[in-house]
Amino acid sequence: MRILGIDPGLNTTGYGVIEGEGFKISLIEAGFIRTSPKDKIEVRLEKIHRALNKIIAKFKPGVLVLEKLYAHWKHPTTAYVLGHARGTICLSAKENNVELVEYAATRIKKAVVGQGHASKAQVQRMIQNILSLNTLPEPADIADALALAVGHSYMTRK
Repeated sequence: MRILGIDPGLNTTGYGVIEGEGFKISLIEAGFIRTSPKDKIEVRLEKIHRALNKIIAKFKPGVLVLEKLYAHWKHPTTAYVLGHARGTICLSAKENNVELVEYAATRIKKAVVGQGHASKAQVQRMIQNILSLNTLPEPADIADALALAVGHSYMTRK
């Protein structure tokens, strides 16, 4: 199965495409979509939408894995901004008839690292190890996206 993991963000949206099932997986492609803070929000969302539609068309994933929205009470604006990017991603999944699955960040970290409150650096190192990468996946948005895809593969193994 081909799995597309997406780490949503208005500035940087990470993506990672893997192939396989369970623990037998391989990296197809990973990268990020970056928007300019100087642009209006509708321009930024359109850029994410168009880029994601191209990624879906190119790789034809069977499932798109997205992190559930989490809002910290000290930073409510973050959730609202992130919600815009998530909405665009959900729309792309629907438009392209790709199954959408959501997981809490702690659930993904537990599946991939073994610790639900693992640091970003731990996630990066584990993804590097799992996918036999020569370097750390950077920016961290890419590692997070790959962790979503890998975690889904692990949790749905037969």
